[in-house]
Amino acid sequence: MFATPLGADGAELCPLQPWQAEEFLAHVDRGREFIGRFNGLPDVVTDLAAGRAFLEAYAEKEAADAGLIRAIRLDGTLVGAVILRRMDVPQGTAEAGCWLEPAAVGRGLVTRAARLLIDWAIRERGIHRVEWWVSAGNAPSIAVARRLGMRKEAVLRESYLYRGERHDEEIWSVLAPEWTAVPGTTPS
Repeated sequence: MFATPLGADGAELCPLQPWQAEEFLAHVDRGREFIGRFNGLPDVVTDLAAGRAFLEAYAEKEAADAGLIRAIRLDGTLVGAVILRRMDVPQGTAEAGCWLEPAAVGRGLVTRAARLLIDWAIRERGIHRVEWWVSAGNAPSIAVARRLGMRKEAVLRESYLYRGERHDEEIWSVLAPEWTAVPGTTPS
């Protein structure tokens, strides 16, 4: 219910809510090691209570018009998500993000889902600038930013400590006039 098709392959973008915490935890558990290479989600969602708290935080963000989470499902199974980690409507800025479990990689799911999310943020919520913050070592996520027509703006050298190592972080972005001017940015 309330699903948006992502193509003819059975992929959908759907709400992800606190009552789905058990399914969410099972998804994180399936991809824990893979997701955790560049994303701190597995370190936060360690049990059912933590999974529910994570989804409740996003439900509160959505209610406050300050962010949201959407599930990526493949043939009904939760395999990943796209998020607006933060969204400041008065300032017209948002930060998008994503993750997938290993079984769903290589199908273009994140690109298709992020395209819908960014299009909604720009066209429906009036966001002017959408950012994509990514570890410099996360080549697949950088490739998504490129496919979405984003521009690399900066590298924050050794800007964050993650699992005992300092990582460079890249900031990519797209502006509303760039997004709306490019044919094919609106999903079909």
